[in-house]
Amino acid sequence: MTSEITTPKELQKMDPVFGQLSFDNHEQIVFCNDKDTGLKAIIGIHNSVLGPALGGTRMWNYANEWEALNDVLRLSRGMTYKSAITGLDLGGGKAVIIGDAKTQKTPEMMRKFGEFVNSLSGRYITAEDVGMVTADMDAVRDVTPYVTGISESRGGSGNPSPVTAYGVYMGMKAAAKYQFGSDKLEGKRILVQGIGHVGETLVDYLTKEGALVQIADINEDKLIEVGKKYGATIYAGDDLYTADVDIYAPCALGATINDDTVYKIKAKVIAGAANNQLANENTHGPILQERGIVYAPDFLINAGGIINVYAEIAHYDKAESMRRTENIYNTTLEIFNYAKANNLTPQKAAMAIAENRIAQRKKENGK
Repeated sequence: MTSEITTPKELQKMDPVFGQLSFDNHEQIVFCNDKDTGLKAIIGIHNSVLGPALGGTRMWNYANEWEALNDVLRLSRGMTYKSAITGLDLGGGKAVIIGDAKTQKTPEMMRKFGEFVNSLSGRYITAEDVGMVTADMDAVRDVTPYVTGISESRGGSGNPSPVTAYGVYMGMKAAAKYQFGSDKLEGKRILVQGIGHVGETLVDYLTKEGALVQIADINEDKLIEVGKKYGATIYAGDDLYTADVDIYAPCALGATINDDTVYKIKAKVIAGAANNQLANENTHGPILQERGIVYAPDFLINAGGIINVYAEIAHYDKAESMRRTENIYNTTLEIFNYAKANNLTPQKAAMAIAENRIAQRKKENGK
């Protein structure tokens, strides 16, 4: 007897999850839907060998659900490497909520999302990301203990963005040391793309050191505000990837280093807070290296945020979090030297070290 069930041709071509290029042996993908609150979310658990999968929740008005799925797959994979390379006993996970955070997000939606997180019984621990604020994490905390980055009044560590920015600053200084021979950023021309919570704090660090900072963002009001506050120059060119600067710091969304931009970039160092800056790590990383551009692996230098929220789980204090975040400087230099010695790109070198740590833990666990 033959089946009468047919699959539309477009779905046959899509291979919805397992066929996605960004699917990298993820352990679990959870699709969450609630009609009453309008919640449409996807939770990705990439790897939990080192510990529970911790990663923030991003709310974004994706063009379609395939785009959202691809994003959560790439982001959760990146969190695995981020925790592993930083020495944290955490796995990699991430969540995305489909919608406009400014007009569609409600406390009820966040609590419903928290119920879905709670249903995973600690396999996934959420935190703040793009489109989220500490109050949202507090709403999630109303229904589940599996959330970090809640307000300090509730025993949390608050917004992790300032610590993330400090780690990026440390990583950028290390990259400058490797490329220019000095980690001094005074007088260096630096373009910061994206001036949200992390980007603005990074601008603060850079201008205080005397760097010549240019800023770019889709929010013109924010550009004017930040420009005046820190004395930064608003980038006025037509194509920021051709900007004549020493350092390019992508701090908005990922994949800005792609087929269209990788040959345009004039900066000699790329060090920013955005996740998954390389659209394709297998092609764009080597191209940057061939062009003599030092790329600081994003999942390494933007790890300050997860180090900070991990403090809520591991019970060490803020001073210890900052010490660990400052150590991103040393780790970044170690990665550059390891990459050079083994003829690897910095991205591949960092991934190899992270994968080795996961493999070792897996062996210790007898799996």
